[in-house]
Amino acid sequence: MEKYIVITGAGSGMGQATAVLLSKNPEHRIICIGRQIEKLQETATMMENSAQHFLWAMDITSDPSWKSHFSESKIPHVYAVFANAGIGGSNQYGAEDRWEEILHTNLTGTYVTAQNTLPYLEKDPRSHRHFIITSSCLARFGVPGYSAYCTAKTGLLGLTRSLAVEWASKGIQVNAICPGWVETDMAITSVKRLSQFTGNTLEEELKIQKSLVPLNRFSEPNEIAHFVAYLISENQKSITGQALDINNGSYMS
Repeated sequence: MEKYIVITGAGSGMGQATAVLLSKNPEHRIICIGRQIEKLQETATMMENSAQHFLWAMDITSDPSWKSHFSESKIPHVYAVFANAGIGGSNQYGAEDRWEEILHTNLTGTYVTAQNTLPYLEKDPRSHRHFIITSSCLARFGVPGYSAYCTAKTGLLGLTRSLAVEWASKGIQVNAICPGWVETDMAITSVKRLSQFTGNTLEEELKIQKSLVPLNRFSEPNEIAHFVAYLISENQKSITGQALDINNGSYMS
């Protein structure tokens, strides 16, 4: 039986890597979601069995968009969701504060994703289904100038715990991953902003940021993809309501 798997933020980074990895299983039908169809099409060129997957260019915070895409695609059920879409960056109180934007996309967008995929998760006949949320190591500690991002990612851990309890009786396991630095466009953009603040070159700032991590490295998107693949595998029947740290030691609980 086919496994329909929803991945938001599938146009780049961890979402893209996960879509590519999961496409190697001929049973998988990947629903790749992102704002820009061009990026989703780029992801599709890397995927195996590309004709059997779906590309939905939409805003994850839009309830009508979710409903129309599900209705038009006639997808019967969903086995797993990787709620990975989000935006980064700093914010500062004032006329151009990005507080609302960052919380709306990262926190509300994930909530809307959960509520719109739940009816399809419930329809999947398997005894265990999965909902994975991308939080961040910044849910674990504060960073100056990133109050909105830290708040949104911390809020996702509360959402994870609440949904895990609420959906447990339905056989749906809900977990969050808390990556540290990952070699993505978003991460490089953040390091560039830091370099502008510190006066270092990008290469110097990258070296400094890596030196602050015990393993002295950034993760690769494919590492996150393999972790997500395990979390949604049929062998994983015991983990739910957890915030799982995959950050090269930048946070140790």
